Amino acid sequence: MFRLGWFSTGRGPGSRDLLRTVMEEKERGALDVDIAFVFCNWNNLEEPNPRREQREMFFDMVRGYGIPLITSSWKEFRPDLWKSDPPAWRTEYGKLLRSLTKDHKFDLGVLAGYMLWMDDATCAEYDMINLHPALPDGPKGTWEEVIWELIRTGAEEHGAMLHICTEDWDRGDALTYCRFPIRGGGFDALWSDMREKLSSSSLDLVREREGVDEPLFRKIRQEGVRRELPLIVSTIRLFSEGTIHIERKRLTENGKVLERPYDMTDKVDEALRHEK
Repeated sequence: MFRLGWFSTGRGPGSRDLLRTVMEEKERGALDVDIAFVFCNWNNLEEPNPRREQREMFFDMVRGYGIPLITSSWKEFRPDLWKSDPPAWRTEYGKLLRSLTKDHKFDLGVLAGYMLWMDDATCAEYDMINLHPALPDGPKGTWEEVIWELIRTGAEEHGAMLHICTEDWDRGDALTYCRFPIRGGGFDALWSDMREKLSSSSLDLVREREGVDEPLFRKIRQEGVRRELPLIVSTIRLFSEGTIHIERKRLTENGKVLERPYDMTDKVDEALRHEK
């Protein structure tokens, strides 16, 4: 059975939804995987802790599935080093993370809402995948920065990808992706409204004034989020079935390095149709 190492900060419903979906697919025989452990960088005893209730719900879910839960508080670990030398702190925390997880063998690590940068040594030792909310040739940065850049450039489409974690952080090879149009349908009227706003204001002012509640921004975000979970699950399935592998931090099929990531758009769209 294909074994996953699961890394999550457990900060909200999205973390629970992803774990629940993978486990439900496993239980109905659609996903041949086992989760070797869940690692969380909070122990939920920290103060202040505004997401304590959300995280406890996540911990309860992990325990309910019988998955080993490993926690190590980033806030309590070497706060002196965190303040004086964050890169050195990351290296030391990575050593601790690996020491806590080394006895739980796994084939692929999944960063499922894990909110810390992984250190270089952990990226080198473990094969791990992470979500980036953009197409492989799309904008870099946070999801907010990505969407504002799409609006600034008048983009025609958007998407999400999973990439391998390397020492270059968000620049590891893209493994799988999906795409969707952000024109037509309910988008056109929102683009028209945006053009009207920009006729008398700059995009920076619109961004400052409305933020993530701006209707076009919000619509793009909603459509992207809908696709993230089925993209992750479909990608895990490819690995668990042995269709693709990671060798020397490159995506391979039958031992051959693939020059392009897998386009999972059809599979993601099919999952969304079944969702309705």
